[in-house]
Amino acid sequence: MQRANWFAVSPEGAKAVGALHHFVTTGTSLPSGLVHLVFLRVSQLNGCAHCIDIHTRDLIQEGMSVEKIVLVPVWHEAAYLFTEQERAALAWSEEVTRVSETHASDEAYAAAAAVFGEKDLVDLTLTIAAMNALNRMGISFRLKPRAKA
Repeated sequence: MQRANWFAVSPEGAKAVGALHHFVTTGTSLPSGLVHLVFLRVSQLNGCAHCIDIHTRDLIQEGMSVEKIVLVPVWHEAAYLFTEQERAALAWSEEVTRVSETHASDEAYAAAAAVFGEKDLVDLTLTIAAMNALNRMGISFRLKPRAKA
């Protein structure tokens, strides 16, 4: 079934979501590679093929090795490949994306706050929220990945 092109049907809505995306990719002090790593992990958790494709490509362009990228879903087991900041961002991404299960626990917040300053933690959470919103739009309206067979 063909689904609506949400960008065309609601340009003001697309503009609003796009503004948040623009802010988290250009208006924070978070490193670009970290932002794309968070985008990838959130998209994996949500199962958004379109966004997984895009953010895998972004991380390769940022210089992250394919070996590291393929281990993002199991980063706990390959923690030695990820910096302290990356591990904290991945953990907080999982906590916030699964908020209906985790309720953003005090322990998880304290762990993230131990690595990120207050402003960066708020910006990281906005980054997670932005990707969760985009994933929900991408999945709901079946945006296709660019990958070819």
